[in-house]
Amino acid sequence: MAEQRVPPTPNNFHVWFKYSLGTPPELRRAIDILIGNKLKFNVAVNQDLFETYVGSKGADDAVAHDVSQQLHSVMTSAKQFLTTAIADNRTQMAAISDVTAQTEAGVDPKPLVESLMNELAKAATRATKLEASFAEKSRELDTIRDSLNKSEERARTDTLTGLPNRRALDEFFRQAQIAAMEQGDPLSALLIDIDHFKRFNDEYGHGVGDHVLRLMAKVLREGVREIDLPARYGGEELIAVLPGADLATCATVAERIRRLISECHLSRRSTGEALPGITVSIGVGQFQLGESMADLIDRCDRALYVAKRGGRNRVVTENELDLGLRAG
Repeated sequence: MAEQRVPPTPNNFHVWFKYSLGTPPELRRAIDILIGNKLKFNVAVNQDLFETYVGSKGADDAVAHDVSQQLHSVMTSAKQFLTTAIADNRTQMAAISDVTAQTEAGVDPKPLVESLMNELAKAATRATKLEASFAEKSRELDTIRDSLNKSEERARTDTLTGLPNRRALDEFFRQAQIAAMEQGDPLSALLIDIDHFKRFNDEYGHGVGDHVLRLMAKVLREGVREIDLPARYGGEELIAVLPGADLATCATVAERIRRLISECHLSRRSTGEALPGITVSIGVGQFQLGESMADLIDRCDRALYVAKRGGRNRVVTENELDLGLRAG
């Protein structure tokens, strides 16, 4: 920390202690890349490292506790199954040894064989019951796994639009950021804001406003690649992160999305009344080595502001920021 001139705050100590332990490995990779590129650990970088790799919360505590209890129950049952199976095996081995000893002593083998067959039949019955119980517990494990998957999906999804939410966005950007720094590939983002969105809510009701957001989400989802991440950033703002795309490519994608949205037509389901056309303003930025997601989104947001000031329904990149601000 002293070598990198990192201030000795509690959060920074926590980050670098995790780094020294090597957990999580993504944190170690991120810091090594920053050091390797001789980037400064300023306040923004230090805060981003803490929030991204140390301070983020895991799964919901209630869900985690419930799953823990279910797993404990299943593991207890599995332990009982194993104990019973071991006891049965010992009983069978003892019976076989007894038959062998009595046969060698000259005892009539017929009743011994009958006794052994009875014991084996009992063991087979017990094994069948154990198998049925084990199958039931296996189904319980499948249910727990499905519950965890659904819970994780809900925690990463915006309920209104069905797009990934901020949590999913943070996780995706973290991986894309590391890949971009390691491989030297470009990484860009576009930030979308619906023009005059308040009018839809005020004049036609929040139900119409929600419908507009869902439509925007659909267009955005269909307008990017499978490797990209479209997400709801907040309010009427949507965002997309495009790994491997430079500023020009991302601007082209943004322009296509803007055009498709401007061609959409809405009407009230109840009356068939045509609603005003929808337009969006989009700000585009490209990731710079070592910066945080907040820095990238800030440039996208400022470009978005220029687009709004310039008349809306347009795409503005970070390259136009100086010109736009001067004009403003």
